Amino acid sequence: MKNIIILFFVFYAFSSNAQQIIFQRHNNYVAPAVPLLTATNGLAFLTNTTATSGGNISSDKGSAVTAKGVVWSTSTGPTVSLSNKTNDGTGLGSFTSTLTGLTLNTVYYIRSYATNAAGTSYGPEVSFAFIPTATSATGKIWMDRNLGATQAATGSNDAASFGDIYQWGRAADGHQLINSTTTPTPSASTTAANGYFVRGVSQRDWLSTSNNNLWQGIDGINNPCPKGFRIPTKQEWVEEIATWSPNNSSGAYASTLKLPDTQKFRNFTDGGQLSATYYWSSTVENVTSVSYYDKKSYVLQLSSLLIPSFERSYGFSCRCIQN
Repeated sequence: MKNIIILFFVFYAFSSNAQQIIFQRHNNYVAPAVPLLTATNGLAFLTNTTATSGGNISSDKGSAVTAKGVVWSTSTGPTVSLSNKTNDGTGLGSFTSTLTGLTLNTVYYIRSYATNAAGTSYGPEVSFAFIPTATSATGKIWMDRNLGATQAATGSNDAASFGDIYQWGRAADGHQLINSTTTPTPSASTTAANGYFVRGVSQRDWLSTSNNNLWQGIDGINNPCPKGFRIPTKQEWVEEIATWSPNNSSGAYASTLKLPDTQKFRNFTDGGQLSATYYWSSTVENVTSVSYYDKKSYVLQLSSLLIPSFERSYGFSCRCIQN
């Protein structure tokens, strides 16, 4: 009886060992892995709607790369499930991709991708926006057109270059469109509940409680400019004015900024449209002795090249400067 028990014990031990060996062999088996992407190229624009990017695949991880390219979106983390992607062949190495259907002044998020039998992997995400710029005589870099304009001015009265009309400190929420609906009710929040233009004799600010920090720098709460750009300060407008020759609105258009004239603005009292050219600055009025002055900010008045302060519920043009 003892022999039987001993034999059973030995057999069990052997079987357990055999199972362990089989498990180890299977565990050491390396299945194909997704390719290794080491780079995603930054975006280089070819035209207003096309650009090049690309990437580099350093290893296929044991399974041939069957598709590669870049995928892009206006949101982070684009994947190949999107239609916005290129297919740039197969295999390892670097590749160049041509992106189409792009728009100016838009931030795109781009990732290179590579697919093999194991699945799809992605390269590092990069973001990029093509902003047409002009370098002024002061050496500062500006957008080459007014905010919301479809083109840089080709003449001082070029309507396509006028752009949108903003209330000071407000984001692009729809109010900036020249024919947007008006309302006499100010906003209680820095994020307006609708895209209505706030008007009324008593509404010197579109906000019920004024806030001086809405357009301060690229991190301003409501900075309406593209990424990396902001509304210029009063002093920056002063410096530009000093370089214009002749020193009037004609000189402003003759400069590299090509500031158009004879455009529209909106009156704060009734939201009506009037003809004259004003450009907002980010600088707020510093007079505290008059109560409603805390609802005013400085503007470039193009007809006189003066920089007075106006109520923030006026609708004026904007030109963005690079930070």
